[in-house]
Amino acid sequence: MKVLMASDAFKDGLSAPEVCEAVARGLKQGLAGIEPLVFPLGDGGEGTAEVLTYHSGGRMVSLTVNDPLYRTVEASYGLSGDGKTAYIEMAAASGLQLLKPEERDPLNTSTYGTGELMRHALEQGAQRIVLCIGGSATNDAGMGMAAALGYRFLDESGELLHAKGEHLGTVAHIDKSHLAIDLDQVEFITLCDVDNPLYGPNGAARVFARQKGADDAAVELLDEGLRSFGEKLEGLCGEAVVEVPGAGAAGGLGAGSMAFLGAHLQSGIETVMELSGFTEALETAEVVITGEGQLDAQTKGGKLVKGVAGAARARGIPAIALCGSLLAGPAELDEIGLDAAFAIQNRPVTLEQALAETEERLEATAAMVARLLAVGLRKAE
Repeated sequence: MKVLMASDAFKDGLSAPEVCEAVARGLKQGLAGIEPLVFPLGDGGEGTAEVLTYHSGGRMVSLTVNDPLYRTVEASYGLSGDGKTAYIEMAAASGLQLLKPEERDPLNTSTYGTGELMRHALEQGAQRIVLCIGGSATNDAGMGMAAALGYRFLDESGELLHAKGEHLGTVAHIDKSHLAIDLDQVEFITLCDVDNPLYGPNGAARVFARQKGADDAAVELLDEGLRSFGEKLEGLCGEAVVEVPGAGAAGGLGAGSMAFLGAHLQSGIETVMELSGFTEALETAEVVITGEGQLDAQTKGGKLVKGVAGAARARGIPAIALCGSLLAGPAELDEIGLDAAFAIQNRPVTLEQALAETEERLEATAAMVARLLAVGLRKAE
């Protein structure tokens, strides 16, 4: 029996490749002769660059860049096996996880480090960049990213502005005469699965800035800044970008990537499945096992598990999920497209214990799933 393991990472527990390898080991323990097909996936968020690099036969590249507060930090991006595509997670350089809670302040944070990763990849010869946006500490609409690529932002008096959220509303002119890279020769794809516009009641600042450390006054200032900056972005690229679904993603980086880079906004999971060759791998499988840290009502809203399960169901292939916490009932599993789901914990534990035991519990649960599959095989015979 060929079983395709197509799982996301278990956040703070195991990466997607590690999850799939643990499940594969467990399946082999539970059913002799089973053929596990390891196929890690991501949904465009954390870990997606590693997954896409894995499937392309590429390598991770590390370098020192600026963090959201312009301090040095080691960050990595993926480079495909042929060197033509770079996979970049903005969170690696500009993510909220890089800051202590008391340091979070979207008025002063910047995506400059993300631009440095992009510039380095382009200098290595990359002809396409897949930018994964999510988990940002920023609300600068890509101003910092653009500055790292050579864009300059000037105020009314022609003074150069430091690229950060606080200065969005002060920008009077965007100068692109000092670009370090010919961006017209590069294809940019931005993976985004939210539909927020750049500003307004559902925009980047009003919906997301508080979780990045903004108080009410900062939210108002940022929203007004995004409104003003949005006009400059549309003047720069000659297209309407501020109302495009996803423009407000990652503190407005969705809009910034469209205006500064000419990027196409695409669904995270759908693009990852396409770039990784998931459909071709699925054609060889008899059963699919997927998973994520928590399976709940949100999963049916379009997370990775739903994408995998939906694709499997369309081909008549049973889909099973393993998860750390199972909060979805039978009706919700049907909506997601799953035939069954199993929580991997076997007793009450603390979160710290659960994370430490993720690998062990995945193996044990996968072994039990394999034993159930063996029962089905015997009945079929």
